[in-house]
Amino acid sequence: MESSQGGPGEDFGELPVLVDVVLPCLNERSALPQVLMALPLGYRAIVVDNGSTDGSGALAASLGATVVDEPRRGFGAAAHAGLLASTAEFVAFCDCDGSLDPAQLAPMLELVRAGQADLVLGARHPAPGAWPIHARLANMALSRRLRRLTGIPVTDLGPLRLARRSALLRLDLTDRRSGYPLEMFLKAHRDGWRVAEVPVAYAPRLGKSKVTGTLRGTLTALKDMGTQLAAASRQASGTKDGGPADGPSADAQGATP
Repeated sequence: MESSQGGPGEDFGELPVLVDVVLPCLNERSALPQVLMALPLGYRAIVVDNGSTDGSGALAASLGATVVDEPRRGFGAAAHAGLLASTAEFVAFCDCDGSLDPAQLAPMLELVRAGQADLVLGARHPAPGAWPIHARLANMALSRRLRRLTGIPVTDLGPLRLARRSALLRLDLTDRRSGYPLEMFLKAHRDGWRVAEVPVAYAPRLGKSKVTGTLRGTLTALKDMGTQLAAASRQASGTKDGGPADGPSADAQGATP
């Protein structure tokens, strides 16, 4: 992997970089300027180019972001490459399509810094047309199942999230497809993390959707997440029966995020 340094979060004088914001990117040229300009002071953009053909990586570098090339296609592959490239104490994950405002990470950071949570998720409140009905229904069903499985009152397994870098690395995340966010949640629960939610605005994305904006993408994501849920269910059952408790399994094949 190669990276080019600079950009939002780099030139703050005496202000340290508190948060590295991982932005998995596949052909997001139209949204990149808006997303990068929205980063608060003290937040550094790590744009992970996951095989873009529209010059997204070069544009992000020209705008001052750290750019990491991850040729293995898959949301998890891109997100984890960004995590490995991070150096700040806190790491956040955010979609790179303009649907989420990175400024909304600030209250999430305060919860973790204050010791009130170990992982904070952004619960999306969509603007009209921002969230296709098939994706929203799938997310509601997933959240309901997660509440039953973990007891955590989660309402949205959204892409905007924040935690300490060292803790994230200890989770040993292995999914490299669409199950990566769910694996993070499940392993955080396994390790006794305090998980909190904060409401965040969710706008229509800029450019073409690769996952939830298409039925095929949603079905692919559900399949990947089903692998994680099945493993977590077996783990919970084994624990209740006194048997061995294995962590969620991984599907490491590449997929378009």
